[in-house]
Amino acid sequence: MTRQHDDSRRMELVRAAARLFRDQGYERTTVRDLGQAVGLQSGSLFYHFRSKEDILVAVMALGIGATTDELEAALAKAASPRDKLATLFRVHLHSLLGENQAALEVMLYEWRSVSDAARPGLVVLRDRYEALWQTVLDEAAAAGLVKTDTRLLRRTWLGSLHWTVQWYRPDGELSVDALAERMLALALVD
Repeated sequence: MTRQHDDSRRMELVRAAARLFRDQGYERTTVRDLGQAVGLQSGSLFYHFRSKEDILVAVMALGIGATTDELEAALAKAASPRDKLATLFRVHLHSLLGENQAALEVMLYEWRSVSDAARPGLVVLRDRYEALWQTVLDEAAAAGLVKTDTRLLRRTWLGSLHWTVQWYRPDGELSVDALAERMLALALVD
């Protein structure tokens, strides 16, 4: 097998695991379930990962890493503090309600399943993402767009955005972009 094929197979497994962990829960998903989802014998998974927990960590790292990369790229194109705020909401919601939804939901709801030994690497990834938010919120506060307690704002807004996975429906009245803009409008200081 080539390295590219191995990487492709590994990513296929991570994406399948994200869906299974989200839908069934990490604890209820068996190694056999994971293997069946990608057409591998359960023992063959360990060619790609040392343990089921390593798969969980890879799922979480995929979700937060891809979202962070998207946010960094989008913020580099945003000019004003308001544009940057809009970018935070738009990228977060597109990632959370789009291609990365399963991986990000696993990050949000299966945190308790990650061992103490595996947490530090995920915390670094989470902190990198939240630092982008914090920088933009601090700039927005300095521009008078938001209240000055930006640390609490960050936590409150991220919590609210995360909850959208519970109620947002793509076939509803709002597109993801429209939802992002309406949520931003609610957050801005009058």
